[in-house]
Amino acid sequence: MPPKPSTPPKQPMPLMPASARAAVVCAALLLAAAAPAHADGGGSTAWSVAPSTGSGTRPAKDGRPAFYAEGAPGTVLQDTVAVTNPGPKPRTVSLRGADAGADDGKATGAWIRFAQRQVKVPPRTRAEVPFTVTVPEDAVPGDHPGVIVASGGGRTVGVRLHLRVGGSALPALTVERVRIDQDAGRITYDLVNRGNTVLKPKLAVHADGVFGTLLDRPARPLPVELLPGRRVSLSEPWPDVPALDVADVRLTVTASGGTRARARDTATASARFVPWGAVAGGAAALLAVAGGALHLVRGRRRDARVPEPESGAERERGQGPDAVRELAAAGTGEEL
Repeated sequence: MPPKPSTPPKQPMPLMPASARAAVVCAALLLAAAAPAHADGGGSTAWSVAPSTGSGTRPAKDGRPAFYAEGAPGTVLQDTVAVTNPGPKPRTVSLRGADAGADDGKATGAWIRFAQRQVKVPPRTRAEVPFTVTVPEDAVPGDHPGVIVASGGGRTVGVRLHLRVGGSALPALTVERVRIDQDAGRITYDLVNRGNTVLKPKLAVHADGVFGTLLDRPARPLPVELLPGRRVSLSEPWPDVPALDVADVRLTVTASGGTRARARDTATASARFVPWGAVAGGAAALLAVAGGALHLVRGRRRDARVPEPESGAERERGQGPDAVRELAAAGTGEEL
């Protein structure tokens, strides 16, 4: 009988590379994360508030991060705020206007009026709420920042309102109360917006000592938005404050108020850097040396006032104290 053909052995399945296995695992995790968290559609149930797209004086194609409005005194401006409820239950949200923290009493929040102060948004629905901004006849030209505040369900969120009243923009900025803190290694100062526009200031620092320049930092933007009438206290680090020197520090601030006009101001401060610990130690050493010298001088003076003892020759010549007494008593008849 002819031999049976041998069956070729089965080849083992090739192992999946480690990188491919890792990719499969990651894909599975992503699919699991993308699965609905709830049977009703899932996703975040937190409501949100934002400017309505396609409205306002400066609409943006992909939405607006804030409200922008501009008008002359006596103008009534209109816009719309959108409240979105992605959750499975109705949500009631309250709306109000507020100031953006200005200290000049402009009360921008009081100029805002909503068509509905309270809106009930159905599940998975967005509600559009119109509102107006009435600029008073006596409103000061310049920037009047405000906030649209929404509250509901235990949370409060806000959207900025950038309102500019027509007229002359007057950016004005001052730097005040410059102080040098040697112990903390810092320069502290105040910035005050004395104009009618929102400012984003820049700061340059320069310091000269007896032996030359100590600091020379070019102008750089500060992480602060200075509203009209606002004062803020800031500090500039100076970790390598000299131990012994006399320094003159100059701070220069500049800012633009959204126009071609720029604000600029300069303030200076002086400080004497003295290592008081070393000075106190040296003074103590000098006092100790002076005290020792005084004690030595006084000791020598006391030694100069003490009489020296008699020598033997003086006693033999009868010049000692006993001889003096004998001579004094001689011829008096007194018993010696």
